[in-house]
Amino acid sequence: MSPSKMAMKLMRSWKLLPEISATERQALEAGDVWIDGDIFAGKLRFKQVLANPYGGLTKEEQEFIDGPCQELCAMVDPWQAYLTRRIPDDAMAYLKAQGFMGLMIPKEWGGKGFSRLAISTIMGKLMPHCSQVATVVIIANSLSAAELLIHYGTPEQKKHYLPRLADGTYVPCFGLTELTAGSDAESIKATAHAFRDSDGSIKLRCNFEKRYMTLGSIANIATVACKVIDPDNLLGKGENVGITTILVHKGTPGFYNGDHHMPIGGGFENGPLIGKDVVVGLDNIIGGAECAGRGWRMLMEQLAGGRGISLPAGAIGGMKMATTATGAYSMVRSQFGLAIGKMQGVEERVGRMAALTYLFEASRVFLCTAIDNNINPPVTSGMLKAYSTDWSARVVGDGMDVFSGAGVMQGPNNILGLLYQSIPVGITVEGANIMTRTFLVNGQGAVRCHPYSQRMVEAVEKDDPRLFRNTLFGWVGHVVLGALRTGVHSVTRGHLISVPKVAPQTKTYYRRLGWAAARFGLLTDLGLLLVGGNLKKEGRLNGRYADAFAWITLGVAALRRFEAEGRRPEDLPLVQASVEFALNEVQKAFEGIYANSRMPVVGFFMRTLGLFGLRINPLSLGTSDKHSHGAARAIQNFDEQFLRLSEGVYIPAEDKPALGRLVKAFRLKSEAASLFDKISAAQKRKQLPRGGADFALVSEAQASGVLTAAEAQQVKEALAACLTACEVDVFKDEHYYR
Repeated sequence: MSPSKMAMKLMRSWKLLPEISATERQALEAGDVWIDGDIFAGKLRFKQVLANPYGGLTKEEQEFIDGPCQELCAMVDPWQAYLTRRIPDDAMAYLKAQGFMGLMIPKEWGGKGFSRLAISTIMGKLMPHCSQVATVVIIANSLSAAELLIHYGTPEQKKHYLPRLADGTYVPCFGLTELTAGSDAESIKATAHAFRDSDGSIKLRCNFEKRYMTLGSIANIATVACKVIDPDNLLGKGENVGITTILVHKGTPGFYNGDHHMPIGGGFENGPLIGKDVVVGLDNIIGGAECAGRGWRMLMEQLAGGRGISLPAGAIGGMKMATTATGAYSMVRSQFGLAIGKMQGVEERVGRMAALTYLFEASRVFLCTAIDNNINPPVTSGMLKAYSTDWSARVVGDGMDVFSGAGVMQGPNNILGLLYQSIPVGITVEGANIMTRTFLVNGQGAVRCHPYSQRMVEAVEKDDPRLFRNTLFGWVGHVVLGALRTGVHSVTRGHLISVPKVAPQTKTYYRRLGWAAARFGLLTDLGLLLVGGNLKKEGRLNGRYADAFAWITLGVAALRRFEAEGRRPEDLPLVQASVEFALNEVQKAFEGIYANSRMPVVGFFMRTLGLFGLRINPLSLGTSDKHSHGAARAIQNFDEQFLRLSEGVYIPAEDKPALGRLVKAFRLKSEAASLFDKISAAQKRKQLPRGGADFALVSEAQASGVLTAAEAQQVKEALAACLTACEVDVFKDEHYYR
């Protein structure tokens, strides 16, 4: 037996390589490797990163957002939608008539043919305003009938379904999850038995019980994932054909939908799908009989990019809305004679919100642009879904802390309450974040994105000594170079990393992110080689790897945004605060990996000297007070920067409740800022009594000549607007008790 053969045998017997199931293999083969490949390889190529496009919207897309999208938001009162759990009939008719159901459908089939970036932007505007409306648009334009038909449908299916999906004649839903099958799709119990009907045609008899189906309660067409069983081999694919996506129309005998689950928060339409001996033809299989058994691969190929669009859009849209509102509220609300946003504790929260929102918005645009350029990276998409929904909860939670009582008293004037309640939905959809973090990101990333891992698995599975030998030698060289690279970068703190021509103030971040990527690549090699086939079972370890990968990627996206948007000096504090935060999260992840390492041979070194070295030579100590202050100030004045950073947030007219009246107060107080400063200066001169500015003090300032009559009136208008903006709702018995 040759040395290569013997080594492969030992690898199999010692289970040094991960075992890959059929569904895992299809997931691994779906989509593309992108920037994630560089990070897992341990070498970020910044010149290539900056060459990656960072997209914008077309004139048509921007006009749609400024027109129909803005109008749709204005038609819906989110508080009434929350109380009634219904979308107003006129709003539902409007969104169908304006093409919201067919944003992704090509124009040749009656849709808008918008970019994924535009669709994400629309979803991000709708979701924080009203989840009921947003979910209709999201389901119609994500993983449901339209997307699958565009890519896999037969010509006849496209001709029939796509125009009717685009105009809202068909309201779709997608059915995968069951009582015993969520993330583990292989265990679904839904079946579709092939049989020959009395007329001689081959048909499918479907039985299923699906739950958590968004729009399932109102859909008139469902895409249902079933395992096709063909005992007589009528389809020519054997008895167990595999997971297949099947279109089932409302009204088909045996198919029942219309009951409701009651989701937390906004109460969007959601319900079970039940099928008892539902008979459909083979032309109900998406892609026809040829695509029987290909359903899971189809789903994985579309999820490869899709996870990076809809759910991150809603989460990041929520961050933007919360940050916009909190920045304004922090300057409108006063305590102890001072705007609370100037108090360091509050300012720290506002600064973190602004920095993280800047960073995640950068990541959204960066990834959507890649998807629009036919790059579908499942690892990065899954990461963005998990981390954006998770950190949206923290950002909105910070906003609730700043709003305090005004955040927890429900009613039409509460800005953050409904958003805060709905956040857990995004965390659980399309794979709970625990599973994504502890299994998907590193579990799949370490195999598919690493330059040698997947090739090694293939060599052993194919029993190919030559491929095994070449891969092994290449991998050993890669590890040696990775160790040298990490050592050199640790000593020099990344100063030998090649950084292209960028803003001088950001060079340090490129160097430290490159240094972090080098260490991550080396740790990935050690995990694959020393933990081996058990790596995907090590949930805690995988989670820490995922954290490091995520924050390296997010930090790179923030730098890409800063360059793409022209190195705006006023945005530099946001870049500094956000990337320092990201680097500190990477540092924490590395420390967790080292402190808990049980890797053979090197584990003791990592837990002792290695951990000591990490801590005395950190990537970052976190966001400094200076950077936190600068990030907060970026959204605490009503100016061009505030309006630009809040672009995409639905802000109602100033005479409307909640965010409308708050932004009015913020605008008026910002415009009168110099007059408030006059009052403060007069107080310091003891020309006016101490205390917060109120109507009596303003009148006294006018009487003593500190303010003119016009100036006093301007300040009083600002004060009145601020008081109104801070009011909470009060209900009579007949409205409170139900």
